[in-house]
Amino acid sequence: MAVKSKLNVSVFKRLLSYWKSYKGLFFIAVTCTILLALIGPARPYVIGYMVDQFIIKTQNAEMLTFWTILIIFMLLAETIFQFLSSYFSNLFAQSIIRDLRKQLMDRILTFRMRYFDRTPIGALVTRVVSDLEAITEVFSSGMMNIAGDLISLFFVIILMFVSNWELTLLTLLPIPVLIFATRIFARVLRKSFQMERDQVTKLNTFVQERLTGMSLVQLFNREQIEAERFEVINKGHRQAHIKAIWANSIFFPVVEFLSSLSIACILVWSALKIQGRSAEDIRSMFGENVAFILWVNMLYRPIRQLADKFNILQRGVVRAERVFDIIDLKDHIQNDGEIVDCNFQQSLRFKDVYFAYTNEDWVLKNINLEIKHGETVAFVGATGAGKSSIVNLIGRFYEYQKGEIFLGETPIVNIDLDYLRKNVAIVLQDVFLFSDTIFNNITLGDESITREHVIEAAKVVGVHDFIEKLPGGYDYEVGERGGVLSVGQRQLISFIRAYVYNPSILILDEATSSVDNESEEMIKNATIKLTKGRTSIVIAHRLSTIQTADKIVVLDNGEIMEFGTHKELLKKDGFYKNLFDMQFSED
Repeated sequence: MAVKSKLNVSVFKRLLSYWKSYKGLFFIAVTCTILLALIGPARPYVIGYMVDQFIIKTQNAEMLTFWTILIIFMLLAETIFQFLSSYFSNLFAQSIIRDLRKQLMDRILTFRMRYFDRTPIGALVTRVVSDLEAITEVFSSGMMNIAGDLISLFFVIILMFVSNWELTLLTLLPIPVLIFATRIFARVLRKSFQMERDQVTKLNTFVQERLTGMSLVQLFNREQIEAERFEVINKGHRQAHIKAIWANSIFFPVVEFLSSLSIACILVWSALKIQGRSAEDIRSMFGENVAFILWVNMLYRPIRQLADKFNILQRGVVRAERVFDIIDLKDHIQNDGEIVDCNFQQSLRFKDVYFAYTNEDWVLKNINLEIKHGETVAFVGATGAGKSSIVNLIGRFYEYQKGEIFLGETPIVNIDLDYLRKNVAIVLQDVFLFSDTIFNNITLGDESITREHVIEAAKVVGVHDFIEKLPGGYDYEVGERGGVLSVGQRQLISFIRAYVYNPSILILDEATSSVDNESEEMIKNATIKLTKGRTSIVIAHRLSTIQTADKIVVLDNGEIMEFGTHKELLKKDGFYKNLFDMQFSED
C-alpha cells in the first residue's frame, strides 16, 4: 500500500478541535507567542537605527546608552514572553492529552473481550503512553511554534522591504530552493515516521510478551533464540530512526548553506554599491547592513524551525491516526440495558443460543437449558467443548449471535451491564492479581467494602491465619500478577473477593484444577459456604468435585449431549459415563 507523504489534514483538524476545552490557556499561549514573534524582528531594526544615528552620524554617548538600555529591555521582554509562551503551551498541551488519554482508556475499557483476544497488549500500551506523548508535542512545541515562526517570518520580510526592497529581493533569492528542499524533507520524514510507528509497536509488543512469559522462555531454554529475534526487531527500529536522521543530516546543512549564501549576497551587493561613493554614503549603509545580517538569521531560523516543527506535527498526526482509530472503533459492548432493579432470585434460561468467536464457526450450538435459582449446575466435557464460552455469555464478555438468555422472563441484554456484573462473580482458573496489597486486590478499590468485612470473609474461606502471617498482613504487596503467592493462595484470595461482593450468581471456572491437595480442600469448604443460597455454575475437569451438583450438563462440540444428576448420568451409560470411567480408571 502506498504511503501518504502529506499531513493528514482531517486528523490534524480533529486534534485542533480539543482546544475549545481550554480556551483561556490557549489564548494566553497564543498572545505570548505573537508578542514574542513581533519583538524579536523589531530588535535588529532598532539596532540598525542606533548604529546609523548614534554611532556613525552623531556619536552621541547619552542617546547610545538610552537605546542600548531599550534593547536590553527588549531582550528581557523576549525572555519573559518566551517563558510564558513555553509554560502555557505545555500546560495547554498536557491538559488536552490528559483528556485524550482518559477518553482513550475509557474506550478501551468498554471493548469486547474478542478485541483483546486479537490485539497485542504491547500495541495498546504504545497507544496509551508513547503515541499520546508524541501528540503532546503537537500542542506544546509544534502548533504554537509554527504559528510564532510564521508571524516572525512575515514581520521580518515586511521590515526588510521597508528598509531596502532591492536588498530584500536579493536576500530572498535562495528561498525557492529552500522551499523545494523542505517539501522533499517533509515527504521523507512522513514515511520514516510511519516506519518508526510500526517498529515501536513491534518492539513494545515483543518486550511485553517476553517479559510476561519469562518463565516459559527460560523453562524451554529459548533465551538465545528470543535474543536473536529481538535483535531483528531492534535493527528494524534502528533503521526507521536512521532514515529520519539521514534526512535531517542533509536538510539542515542545506539551510545553513543558503543562509550563508544570503549573507554573502548582502556583502557582495554592499561592495558593489560603495564603489565610487563618498565616505559619508558608505557609513550610512553600515547600520542597514548590520540589520539585514541579523534579519537573515531571523529569516532562516524560522524556516529551519518550521521544518523541524513540521516533523513534530507529522509524528504527532501519524500517532493520532492510531489513537483515533481505537476511539472510533465500534467494538465495544452494547450496554443498551436500562433495568437496574431486576430480581436475580429467578431461573437463568438459555433458549436456542448460538455463539461463535469468528463468523459462523459455532462454538455453541442450539443451547437450551434452565438453571433454577439456588441450584448448583456443573458443566463437563472435553477441552474445547464450549464450557467457558457459556460462562462468558452469562457475564456478557462476549455477545451471542442467535437465541436469547433470560433471567426469569427478562433477556439479560435488557439488564444494565454494570448491574448485571455486580450480581455475577467469576472465579477463574488463572487468577489475576494486581501489583497491589492483598486488601486492595480483594476489594478492587470499592470503598464500601470495609476491612472488617474482608477479614470476616477471609475467616469463612479459611485463609485469615495465612494472611496474618505475611509481612504487613492484608497490606502485603503481592507483586506483579501476584507472583509472590502460590497458585492455591491466589485462588483463595479470588474466593474472598467473590465472597465480599456477595453475588447472586457464582461461577467457578475450573477453580481447583491447578492447586495442591491442601488448597483444594480449603477451596471445597469455601465453595460449600459460598454457593449456599445462590445460583452456582461450576466448570471442572475433575468429576470428583461436582458429583454433588444438583445438575450436571455434558457438552461436546458446542452442544448439550446429556444433563441430569451424577447418578442419573451414570445410569444412561453415555458421554458422562465414558468421561467418568476414563478419569477414574486413570486414577
